[in-house]
Amino acid sequence: MIDTIFATQILALLGLPGYSEIAILLVIGLIIFGKRLPEVGRNLGKSIIEFKKGIKGIADDIDVEAERQSNREIEQQKTADLPPAKVTPDPAASKKVEEVEPHLDD
Repeated sequence: MIDTIFATQILALLGLPGYSEIAILLVIGLIIFGKRLPEVGRNLGKSIIEFKKGIKGIADDIDVEAERQSNREIEQQKTADLPPAKVTPDPAASKKVEEVEPHLDD
């Protein structure tokens, strides 16, 4: 608890980086990466594109599943509004039951 309070106080004192800090970081980045900077930029761009494709794929899957769920709910509402079906007894089925009963008594 005390550590988190201390950490937030230090961060509050530091504030956001200004233009000079950003310039220093860029110079350090140029010194470290040097000739590989275009390659690093390309790889970073490809990573961002792949990330966006993944997010779009997940969003598409969510949209498809939401559409399926709404279609299921609509079908359930349609069947719930119908009156109950009237079932008429089959006279042939009742004869079969009567024919079997005497055999069971024997």
